[in-house]
Amino acid sequence: MTRLLLIQPNISDSVSQPIQKGKPMHAHQPLRRLAAALALAGALLPVCAQQKLQIAGNFASEHPSSVAVDQVFKKEVARLTGNQLQVDVFPAMQLGGAKENVDAVRSGTLALTWVGAAFLSRIAPELEAVSLPFIFSDREAAFRVIDGPVGAAIDKKLQDKGFVSLGWMELGMRHVTNSRGPIKTAADLKGLKLRLQPNETHLATFRALGANPVAMDVKELYSALEQHVVDAQENPYTVIAASRYGEVQKHLSNTGHFFDLIAVVASKKAFDQLKPEHQKAVRAAMRDTIVQQRKLAIEAEAKVLPELKAKMTYTEITPAARDEMRKIALPAVLDGVKKRAGADLVDQVLAEAAKP
Repeated sequence: MTRLLLIQPNISDSVSQPIQKGKPMHAHQPLRRLAAALALAGALLPVCAQQKLQIAGNFASEHPSSVAVDQVFKKEVARLTGNQLQVDVFPAMQLGGAKENVDAVRSGTLALTWVGAAFLSRIAPELEAVSLPFIFSDREAAFRVIDGPVGAAIDKKLQDKGFVSLGWMELGMRHVTNSRGPIKTAADLKGLKLRLQPNETHLATFRALGANPVAMDVKELYSALEQHVVDAQENPYTVIAASRYGEVQKHLSNTGHFFDLIAVVASKKAFDQLKPEHQKAVRAAMRDTIVQQRKLAIEAEAKVLPELKAKMTYTEITPAARDEMRKIALPAVLDGVKKRAGADLVDQVLAEAAKP
């Protein structure tokens, strides 16, 4: 792009150019120059004028979500808008942690973010309905819920809070790592100082299981584990691997206590300023991005689990032990979630998740 194409015509600049010495200016000359400038701008700007959208996330650059945003969303937006709309991608907390990104999108200073759904739950507590412990047997059950009427209801609540929901990526089933010892049963969680996302359902779940949960932004987590400020953390395998928590944690157990989602949200203020055709392009590009991200998440999990097992002591949780955890945790949090998220929505989630 040349500098000329970035110049916006300005009447005061056009009429106030100095008369060159020795060359008298005709009275209509400034208007002719202005007309020529406007004609040039009219000819060139529709083809080459560009808008930039910034999208930020806290996931590592190699995480499937970051890869999909950079390789699919960025390219598709440019293609669908004829390069009139371009995307700058900032993964790995380049523009701040998860909470900072959410706050920036809500205020309109950042266009979009992709973020763990828990970081939106204090703004839209309806998200807690899909954060109940041990309710999703697999990813298919979780996506059946979030891609259906439940997801549409949550999208509406997010819009009321200043966001435009663009869809849901896979964060994955969450598992506990720790530096204290193997976790085989609920009893092994007693007194464990465990970092969690700022989601009241997550925190209440581990309180019920006897742990000592602490809400903490992900940007502080590695150093907190390294310095033993906390004993443990819980994340999907892909995040554990990409964030190198195996360097500061010895033990890994496949607790599978929550299936977590990544929310992709835009600032309603920023989104409403886009042309309708550009809004349509952003939505279409993100739909394709989410399809690709979910595929990448499956592939990445299959790849990193053997790597984590080679680095850490891996303890398999039996179905009976996981069922025991569910019987302790789910009843302890259910009433609170119904109060915050709405009983009808929670019952709908439970019914959909239980379908074969």
